[in-house]
Formats: sequence, structure tokens, C-alpha cells
Amino acid sequence: MKNKIGFWGYPHPEVIKRVSTEYPNAQWFDLDFDLSDQVPDANILPESYCKIIKQIINNSIYYRDEIIKIIAPIGKDKCDSGWFAAQLLKDMNFDVEETVFESFEYRKPLVISTSNMPLYDKITTITANIVKPDKYFLPEKFSQIDAQFGFWGVPPNDLDILKLFPDNTHVYGWTRCVEAGVPADIDLEMYVDEDIPTVFYAQSFCAKAQLAKYLANKYNGLYIDIDDYATNSVRAKIEAFLRLR
Repeated sequence: MKNKIGFWGYPHPEVIKRVSTEYPNAQWFDLDFDLSDQVPDANILPESYCKIIKQIINNSIYYRDEIIKIIAPIGKDKCDSGWFAAQLLKDMNFDVEETVFESFEYRKPLVISTSNMPLYDKITTITANIVKPDKYFLPEKFSQIDAQFGFWGVPPNDLDILKLFPDNTHVYGWTRCVEAGVPADIDLEMYVDEDIPTVFYAQSFCAKAQLAKYLANKYNGLYIDIDDYATNSVRAKIEAFLRLR
């Protein structure tokens, strides 16, 4: 039975609203979520490729019989690999609706990124707000704080590394852009508070590694890239950076 709307990234809000109205009982299914413990590799993409994009393809194929349609961001709000993935899925006869959300005018206040919520909760709440923007908010027990540390980048495949950071960590990069409602705003994506010890994260084989490494050098931060799950050495490197800085 087809009951899922597949999506990735940050689809245009008007498309989300329209499709939600057309399919009010459908389950929104984030295709870039790691389900590799139950979803096999379809062997469509090269072995050395972005883990997130591979998951989009693998999850789509595995859940083909449950997916009504796929909402596919393909512009600067996502990446070229997202555009290529949309073309492959269309070629495999999925119903794919491409979206481009590059407006700089649709802004929301930065409340979660700059709060004292645990970093894991900050990032998972920001991404949950993409589909249901009125459901997830900053609970009263949390408040705005000055940054003592920073995490720059996209939500990592290995979300558990976020638990290594203290609660006074601000979110920067693409994830901050998502909370602000402007996922293609490159100026905001490249912004960090100077003199704040920041970890610049990129998924291995992702084009955003170019930004992450450059900004890490510019702001004396720590650059890390992770293919799948963080090794003990990567975790130790993050912990040492946070402790020593």
C-alpha cells in the first residue's frame, strides 16, 4: 500500500503545504535517514560516494511499493548530487517532483540554533520542523545563550557525535540556514562567530567539504569528515578539541 511521501533536504514550503493537503493521511518519509540496518545497498552508486545520497537511492528502491511520490530539492538549497539523484529516480519511474527553494526572503528567527538545548536535540528539532513547522519549538525550560562552542555543517549521518558537544554549542552552516528558512543563503551558511571554537563537519565525498575545510582553516577550527559512523579516533579528536579549546 502506498502511504509515504518521500523527501530529502528542505523542499519548498509551499510544495510541502500543497502535497500535505493533497495527501493528508500520508506519512512523510525522510529518505536520507540511515536505515542501513534493514535496507540493503542497491549497488546503484559508486562505493566511494556520499553516504546521504546513497541512502536516498537505497531507501527509495527498498520502499518503492510504499512511496506515493518523492519531493526532491535540486537547487542550491541542496546540491548537484541531489539533482542527479532526482534524475535517476525519475528514470526508475518514480513520481518525482523537483523543487528549488532559493529565496532569501522567507526567514524565521534563530531560536533553536542559539539555545542551550543539547546539540543532538537542536539539530533533530530543526530538521523535524521542515515538514511540520508549527509542531516543534523551543520548550520553556531552554533559553538563549552565548556560544562557547560551535558545530558547523549539515546533520551528520552519525548523529551520536552530536552528543559529544556541550549544551552551549551554537549551530552554524546549512543547518542554521534551515532554521532561518533560507537553505540556499551562502552568506549565512559561511557565517560563524569568530573566536568561538568550532568543529566544521562535512559528510565524506560531499561538495560542502570544500567550505568546511576552508572555514576551519580561516577560523582556526577543527575540520572533520565522516563517511558512515565516527571512528574512535575521530571521536577522540573532537573531544580533545573541545577540551583543549
